[in-house]
Amino acid sequence: MHVNAKKMAFGGLLLALTIVCMVLGSVIESNTLFLLAAASYFVGIFIREAGMRTGGAFYLAAVLLGFMVAPNKLYVVSFAAMGFYILAVEVSYYYIGKIKRNVNRKLLFWAVKYVIFNLMYIPILFFFQKLLFGRSLSAVWLAGIIAAGQAGLWIYDRAYEYVQGYIWNKMRGRLF
Repeated sequence: MHVNAKKMAFGGLLLALTIVCMVLGSVIESNTLFLLAAASYFVGIFIREAGMRTGGAFYLAAVLLGFMVAPNKLYVVSFAAMGFYILAVEVSYYYIGKIKRNVNRKLLFWAVKYVIFNLMYIPILFFFQKLLFGRSLSAVWLAGIIAAGQAGLWIYDRAYEYVQGYIWNKMRGRLF
């Protein structure tokens, strides 16, 4: 596989920023979720700049390097889930774009996003309740947390679209 030097250098810089965000998430506890989300957004940026295959390699490198460097491994697992969501969304966007039938692509894309998220989120809530919350939850609390997760996904995804569509497009013009 041939990767030109500019793409490789850019990937190295983004990987370094990703790891810095993961480590800072462990150090600055009040901004952990924000920093992990920012780190996962770098996965999407690299996928759009370098392609799907190279972006997948970037994601794997970020997770492996995060496990080696970051002090809190649970945050690396959280980053891995967020990064996997971004990776799966970018793959689904690519394949939905190839559909030639008369389909509402935007609605299909949102449905796929929620399916991807819920396939990761709901099993984690059911199987790791004691790890996440310290006890088993009642059905009412579990339903509330599932609903809060859906709202959190909407915020996370809108922020990702904003970063990709507005912030990165402005920065991209200055970097390339």
